Amino acid sequence: MRREDDEQLWELLGRAAEYKPSPFFARNVLRQIRQKRGTTETVRAWLSWRRLLPASAVLAATVAGILVLQHPLKPQSQPGGDADVVAKIDPQDYEVVADLDDLLATDENGVWEDNSNSTL
Repeated sequence: MRREDDEQLWELLGRAAEYKPSPFFARNVLRQIRQKRGTTETVRAWLSWRRLLPASAVLAATVAGILVLQHPLKPQSQPGGDADVVAKIDPQDYEVVADLDDLLATDENGVWEDNSNSTL
């Protein structure tokens, strides 16, 4: 920007008091930089493998334990388990099944079929 572009601005800037930083300005800036670097290093230290690996192992074991306690494993049925069910059937049930077979046989013979030619 040239002085001829804005004379009033340059006159105002010429009258303004000059700002001088404190003698400890550089020291204060460096101290704040070190403090910020310290916090990032602290966070980085917490996120190191030495702490993350054991913490994640404990978390995984805890989650697995909760899942096992909430959903216990059910014993799988054995192939021979069906024979036990057949052995427990009451002999009277065999008679009912035989009667049902006879009923189905008579139903297939057309006793219940609708005869459209017959009149009621």
